[in-house]
Amino acid sequence: MACPCPRPLFLSFPKSPAPPLAVPAKYHPSATVSLSSRVRAISASSNAPSPAPSPPPPPRPTDGVGPAAPTRGEVHLGRQLAAAGARVRAPEEDAEKRRRRKEKRKALSKKTPSGLACCYGCGAPLHTGEEGSPGYVEPATYDLKKRHNQLRTVLCGRCKLLSHGHMVTAVGGHGGYPGGKQFVTAEELREKLSYLHHEKALIVKLVDIVDFNGSFLARIRDFAGANPIVLVITKVDLLPRDTDLNCIGDWVVESVVRKKLNVLSVHLTSSKSLVGITGVISEIQQEKKARDVYILGSANVGKSAFISAMLKTMAYKDPVAAAAQKYKPIQSAVPGTTLGPIQIEAFLGGGKLYDTPGVHLHHRQAAVIHADDLPSLAPQSRLKGRCFPANDTDVELSGNTLFWGGLVRIDVVKALPRTRLTFYGPKKLNINMVPTTGADEFYKREVGVTLTPPTGQERAEGWCGLDGVRELKIKYEELDRPASDIAISGLGWITVEPLGVPSSDPDGSIEEENSGIGELHLTVHVPKPVEVFVRSPLPVGKVASQWYRYQELTEAEEELRPKWHY
Repeated sequence: MACPCPRPLFLSFPKSPAPPLAVPAKYHPSATVSLSSRVRAISASSNAPSPAPSPPPPPRPTDGVGPAAPTRGEVHLGRQLAAAGARVRAPEEDAEKRRRRKEKRKALSKKTPSGLACCYGCGAPLHTGEEGSPGYVEPATYDLKKRHNQLRTVLCGRCKLLSHGHMVTAVGGHGGYPGGKQFVTAEELREKLSYLHHEKALIVKLVDIVDFNGSFLARIRDFAGANPIVLVITKVDLLPRDTDLNCIGDWVVESVVRKKLNVLSVHLTSSKSLVGITGVISEIQQEKKARDVYILGSANVGKSAFISAMLKTMAYKDPVAAAAQKYKPIQSAVPGTTLGPIQIEAFLGGGKLYDTPGVHLHHRQAAVIHADDLPSLAPQSRLKGRCFPANDTDVELSGNTLFWGGLVRIDVVKALPRTRLTFYGPKKLNINMVPTTGADEFYKREVGVTLTPPTGQERAEGWCGLDGVRELKIKYEELDRPASDIAISGLGWITVEPLGVPSSDPDGSIEEENSGIGELHLTVHVPKPVEVFVRSPLPVGKVASQWYRYQELTEAEEELRPKWHY
């Protein structure tokens, strides 16, 4: 609709034709035509009748149109302010995601670079600097191997000494080992495993059956993250003869459930006799799904020996594993032999196998004794329980003190006349029983001599002592089975039997059973950082299958429990 004009518009033109309008070169010639058309339209509208008034215009948008529209600068400024407000109002989960990504990048940066040459025996980076340190190689050997691209086949000088039985420690700090040389701290070794939390891998966690509680690594998820875990129990060949592994497997699964650790399966193994190794290999091949496999565990739990047993078993069918046997990690009784992740080409279908540094724990006995005394803590043969009092004596435990080497002292405060303590651990540690009244004087006189470790007068003078004291009240309900185990971290365990000593007086035994005494009082002394655990008795020996009771479970509970194999 044409817009009405309040006053008529009159235009006059000259009679002679006017010269054409000068148009700048930068404008298109069609501009003249459009100007004349506009003039004719205005002339026509001046002669037309005035139309009816138009309705009021619709309400103007908030941003405005026409002259009221915001400028381009104002639009840009508005967008910048809106973006800044969105960043301020960002939800907390976005900030958490950014923090996790930053931690992941930081952790993955600690992973050993693929181009760095390391000793295949211990994982320490090769160098020609300080002689005697982990990873040291003679300069001539290093240059020769580097020239021929054979640095990955080099064994460092420390590993050569370890392979010949020398005790060369390298780990210090909180959880390290006093005495000897200390080239790396336990904290630095733990940092080398921090990147595992962000890797997609299959974790094989190893636990020593002799030191089950001390080597369990309850906070394994701090290293493994959400990765699946296969639990492997090592050194089952050290258990006493005639032990029923069915009872051991059920006991381990029940302990894992109590600790609330979610695992795929449990395997009882021996790296020495190769018991259970085939089952672990089958589980790994089924669950790894082209992922890398990491062997994880506390120090001296047997990771390198387990890998050697795996490669030996796989070599019969897998040529890749057979080739990897030539350059496998070194095995040693020294805790902290492995000092860095060791990559092993072990699988034909993809994925790599990694040996990792052991997690050094400050609450184990190995962290408080001298490095030269470490071999005395490692059992070399099958365990055999040592009972106190023996069956052929009439000595009662109440009022007596038992010393397990120089590392453990047990004061028997209250016990039944036939109560017996059975010690399971390294045979090199002697057990002595003396009256509690003279126990302090006996310990001061004999520590470093009869009570070893510590070994020698010099180490006894610098010994930290048995300052960690724990008072135990052990309740029992059944007299025909052990009441509990007292596990000493890094050493072994002690089985407490309320009526372990056979009675020569049947009438007297009936009075004891009806006496109503249901609690034993013991005081355990250990070095300050060492932990003491009270647990359900481990069913070892021939008679254990008679008193051990399997858990009664529903079908749903049985389905949720991890399965165990051997």
